[in-house]
Amino acid sequence: MVRHLVSIMDIENCLDDIIDSGIDIKTNPAKYKNSMDSCSLGMIFEKSSTRTRVSFEVAMTQLGGHALFLSPKDLQIGRGETIADTARVLSRYLDCIMYRAFDYKNVEELALYSEIPVINGLDNREHPCQIVADLMTIKEKFSDLKGLKMVYVGDGNNVCHSLLLGGAMQGMNVVASCPENYHPWKKIVDKAESVAEQTGGSVKIIEDPFEACKDADVIYTDVWVSMGDEKEEEERESAFMKYQVNEKLIEVASKECIVLHCLPAHRGVEITDGVIDGVHSAAWDQAENRMHAQKAIILELYKNE
Repeated sequence: MVRHLVSIMDIENCLDDIIDSGIDIKTNPAKYKNSMDSCSLGMIFEKSSTRTRVSFEVAMTQLGGHALFLSPKDLQIGRGETIADTARVLSRYLDCIMYRAFDYKNVEELALYSEIPVINGLDNREHPCQIVADLMTIKEKFSDLKGLKMVYVGDGNNVCHSLLLGGAMQGMNVVASCPENYHPWKKIVDKAESVAEQTGGSVKIIEDPFEACKDADVIYTDVWVSMGDEKEEEERESAFMKYQVNEKLIEVASKECIVLHCLPAHRGVEITDGVIDGVHSAAWDQAENRMHAQKAIILELYKNE
């Protein structure tokens, strides 16, 4: 049976294994160098990318395979071919597909008609690959995820959604600190709360960032204006003024707190130079871990195809 990663919930039963595999791949890369020998990954990008494109492409190369960059401008999907037909055709050529889309419904449709694994490289609902790398980074720093307090500060966006779900799966105490009109989707929060009840974790929404970040082990932020929201830039920056991750906010967290940012960072906006370049920052380890996490995800889905 073909397995996909559309939502991070799709790997609920193997997330621990994927995280540990990512750490092992990072430590022992030679052991995995021929794992995807002669295999091909198609990468469909509707949105621009640095980390997702480079990490997947290098990951496949280092696993012994090959990655193809596929722009909708160059594919017939950009001229009206249906997603279902695209899935059927690509399934005959490739071994795996990564899709970075504007609309999560398109990722779901591609997976529905694909005969090979489909990996969500980001859509407007979730960013599961990012969160696998995030949890891997946190585990490297703290050894165990269960019981840690992780606070997401900023826009209740796709990253926030997957972080709530992934953190809940790991038994973490996850807090989203967002302005009133920018909370994460209620359906996602409800699902995360349900998962947390089973794992011993918790999920909370706390609007005051200083209250939210008290004694936090992990503080996480993202841009205030995501791709597609540029017309709201002025309105959003006004609403998020007090949600900047700065030195003052870090003071209320745990002394061993680490700071994460999925990047790209708008320095001096959602995060200060002093924090992202400071002693608490794990953003660069986090960015590197995208590549190792992608390898672990690809191998997990492909071996169970």
